[in-house]
Amino acid sequence: MTLIRPGTGVAEASGPERRPGTGRAVAVLVLVALGASIPLLGPSVALHETGEAAAPGVRGVGLLRAVLFAALCVPLGELFVRRLARSVPGAPPAGPPSWAPYAAGTGFVAALGLASVVATGNLVPGGVAEIDVGGLYESREGKLALIEVNAFLAAGLCALSRRPATQVWPLAAVIVAEALRAHPAPEDTALVGSGLTLVHLTCASLWTGGLVYALRTLRHWRSSPTAGAALLGLYARVAVVLLAVITATGVWSSLRRMPSGTILEQLTATAYGRALLAKVLLVAAVAALALWARIRLGRAADPLSACSPARAEVVALGMVVAVSGLLTALPLPIRW
Repeated sequence: MTLIRPGTGVAEASGPERRPGTGRAVAVLVLVALGASIPLLGPSVALHETGEAAAPGVRGVGLLRAVLFAALCVPLGELFVRRLARSVPGAPPAGPPSWAPYAAGTGFVAALGLASVVATGNLVPGGVAEIDVGGLYESREGKLALIEVNAFLAAGLCALSRRPATQVWPLAAVIVAEALRAHPAPEDTALVGSGLTLVHLTCASLWTGGLVYALRTLRHWRSSPTAGAALLGLYARVAVVLLAVITATGVWSSLRRMPSGTILEQLTATAYGRALLAKVLLVAAVAALALWARIRLGRAADPLSACSPARAEVVALGMVVAVSGLLTALPLPIRW
């Protein structure tokens, strides 16, 4: 059983030799463009004939928030799967190179962009002169935005240090800031909402980022397919628990936003409800792909054949992250 494809060192007689990473790079660019189109084009679709007005810069805010979520998933997933890999017997000592510094830099830029929006009164700044940096210290939302900017900067420095595991603390600060931002203090039972968001975002980041790093590790361990299959099995068992927690906290948060008596109507009549419905359908597709991968992992002659549905699961999870960014930028539904 091997993951090495035969014939990679000989060019085909019928055409020129292809570079091994070209197709993968093109696929990644296409997927990134597809993911970016969701927060950019989604508001017009979600708001169509709802009678709701979007906040200024909803497309940019949705895109920046999606990038921030993705930048959070990558390093947390790496830390999570590296911990799992230590318990795999016979695992190779080295794993794939870390993407955490790049993710921290991307998250820093996204958080900086979101902070500039807050600094102009939640309006898209037309220039640097319109950004009131000092005003960030005078509002709760501004202080949370500054925490996220500084936390991503600290996470990047930790990722480049001799103890990259310490980046878990600034990343935790980002999650706490996001949970508090999503549920402002005047809201009824704001602490309950913040707690739900904190658990939901943490589990979603571990699930999404963990799967990405697990597949990268399997590719890096192609000479040890048994260890790779064991790692994928460990991840799959934990992912079941993560999915259950994500589902429970997501349903509870939705019922807090949209009471049970109106949720069916608001899922189709409000922009927030439509985006939430799209997210639910995508998560259902992700769960189906995860189940398919788990079945193949347990029954197939080659357990690593589960990588195929797992790769499709990564694509679907990327779309979930993009829709989540859009969801945070849309107007909240009215509690009838």
